[in-house]
Amino acid sequence: MASNIQILLVEDNPMVLGMLRTALSALARVTTAGDGADALLQAIEAPPDLIISDFSLSGMDGRQLLNKLRGRPQTARVAFILMASKGDIAEKLKSIQDQVEDLIEKPFFLKDTVARMKRVIDKISLEKMAREAPGESVLRGSLTNMNVMDLLQSLDLGHKSCLLTLTLSGDRCEMYFNDGQINHAVCGGLKGDDAVYKVMSWSGGNFTIDFTAKSAEQSTTRSTQGLLMEGMRLLDEQNRDQEENVLEA
Repeated sequence: MASNIQILLVEDNPMVLGMLRTALSALARVTTAGDGADALLQAIEAPPDLIISDFSLSGMDGRQLLNKLRGRPQTARVAFILMASKGDIAEKLKSIQDQVEDLIEKPFFLKDTVARMKRVIDKISLEKMAREAPGESVLRGSLTNMNVMDLLQSLDLGHKSCLLTLTLSGDRCEMYFNDGQINHAVCGGLKGDDAVYKVMSWSGGNFTIDFTAKSAEQSTTRSTQGLLMEGMRLLDEQNRDQEENVLEA
């Protein structure tokens, strides 16, 4: 799904730039800049959906780049992720936490960092799909492009209120969201938390998101993040049990 997203990656370390560009190219279209001035010119000429920038750039640093973009109407709403050292985040960037999608501490593990960036990319992708479908209150997509966990995280991060319907081989699950939190879920004979856990292992199927549908019923007992964490724990437990059964066999 996120192939509809354009990222501008700003990093003056060629090794870090290359690693991130390779990893992110599987998630979106990526262009690069080696310094803040070049990034500013590129963003003004063709505003991206997301800018991922190092803070400690030569000349214009990442915070200055953010401020200049926020001051221009055509780039004021571009999503922004800043990467910085632990010290810089604590001493220089705390005050702008609300202006960026994420602050990522360097040095970092590539896999973990790309996973965090993917959550932001998926959220932006859903929002962009909604904007580009004027008059449409329902979005449709495939779970092969965005899996169940990514969908739930995106709706949580975006504070969406909607009905998410998942279908796979005749099975159907409905989840109602209120400000990003799942308040009610039904999947066959399952209801509440168990209905959410049921579909977290689905790797295929389709989804629809209806932004006009709501439910006042409260059948879940955890936050969306709490349901995700418990669902992942149950999946890990299930996978371990399957591996043990194979070894015993």
